[in-house]
Amino acid sequence: MSEPSLIRCAWPGNPLAIRYHDEEWGVPQHHDRILFEFLILEGAQAGLSWDTILNKRENYRRAFDRFDPRRVARYDAKKVASLLRDPGIVRNRLKVAAAVKNAKAFLEIQQEFGSFDAYIWKFVGGKPKVNKWRSLKQLPVRTPESDAMSKDLRKRGFSFVGSTICYAFMQAVGMVNDHARNCFRYAELSRQPALRAR
Repeated sequence: MSEPSLIRCAWPGNPLAIRYHDEEWGVPQHHDRILFEFLILEGAQAGLSWDTILNKRENYRRAFDRFDPRRVARYDAKKVASLLRDPGIVRNRLKVAAAVKNAKAFLEIQQEFGSFDAYIWKFVGGKPKVNKWRSLKQLPVRTPESDAMSKDLRKRGFSFVGSTICYAFMQAVGMVNDHARNCFRYAELSRQPALRAR
C-alpha cells in the first residue's frame, strides 16, 4: 500500500522508504534470519541515513549469503577482503568485521536460548510495546529497554550495538510500535497479533 491519500509517519520521503514503512517497519518479527538481517543492517547504518542502507539492502543480501548467520560466522580474511571491495555495500572495515563477529555471538545465543527470538524479545516482555506518539519529534532515540539490550549484547561479544542502534532495531522488528497515532499503520499494527516463529 502506497496510496498518497493515506496518512503515514512523516519520515519516509521516497518510494523505497514508503514501501518499507508501509510493509515492514514496526511489524513484529520472530524469525531468526530476519532478526539477524536487521541487526546487521542497523549496525551498518551507524553514521549514515537509513535510505542509504535501504538502497543497498539487496546488495547486502547477496553479499552476506541472505543473512545466514552460520555462513557469515565462517567468513575468513579472504571473504572479508572481497566484501571490502564490494561497491554494493558500506565498505567499512569495522562494520564488516562486526558482522562476522556478531554472527558468531548470534549463534551462541541461539544455542543458549534455543533461538535469538526467544532471547531478544525478553527485553520487552515478549510482546510489542505500543507507544502513542503524535509527531516524529516525540520519538526517543534510546530507552531503558534499548540500554539494557545494548549492555547485554556487548557483554556477549557484539559490536555496533549501542543503545541508539538497538532502539532502531527494536523499531524495525516491531518490538515497539513507533508509528505516529494518526498513521494508518499504527492502528493496523496495534491490533495485529504477533506471530511467533515456527
